[in-house]
Amino acid sequence: MASFLVIGPHPDDQELGMGGTIAKLVRQGHKVHLIDMTNGEPTPRGSPELRAAEAASAARSLGVERTLLGLQNREVTHTLEARYKLAAQIRIHRPNVLFVPYGVDAHPDHTAVTRIAEDARFDAKLTKTTIPGEPWHPKRILYYFCTHLKLNINPTFCIDCSDAVDAKMAALGAYESQMNPDLINLVKLAGDYFGSRIGTKHAEPFFSHEIVAFGGLDQLV
Repeated sequence: MASFLVIGPHPDDQELGMGGTIAKLVRQGHKVHLIDMTNGEPTPRGSPELRAAEAASAARSLGVERTLLGLQNREVTHTLEARYKLAAQIRIHRPNVLFVPYGVDAHPDHTAVTRIAEDARFDAKLTKTTIPGEPWHPKRILYYFCTHLKLNINPTFCIDCSDAVDAKMAALGAYESQMNPDLINLVKLAGDYFGSRIGTKHAEPFFSHEIVAFGGLDQLV
């Protein structure tokens, strides 16, 4: 089975962008771990303690564990220190695939995290560095969509998550301080739309700069 590391700028970004895929990968027996680059605070209705409890509850709904990297919300910058912190986590979890936010976004934290993750993937394989752990290089980096822009999304591929919508909605519902019914409904409608594009009930879109490989056409739906 494969190992996946899902990197989010704030707790709830991973669930919003690819919660169904996370749950599906876990149900298929893969190893999935979430990295929260920040704790997401301050927000109008949150607190560090509340956000931590919500993130833990959401992780339980998806069947995963998560790690807080500890960068400062609203102040994330693309630095060597941030890259090396994330590279150390890559070495710990040794994923085959990194999932990171799509790089076009209005939120500075999101765009910074994308750059940090792309470079940390490179840094993690280097020898003779101060990064703790043994060198590791994820084979692929894939991008999920959780943006603060009304983008005309043109994904490389979609993953059918029809059988994991329940876990995704439960995870989103755990973020009571951040979510409202309109937002949750919008996420559901977006997934239904992408499902209609591939002939399924619900799907999540992804983007890849690199060529996506298949073992055979039987893997297409």
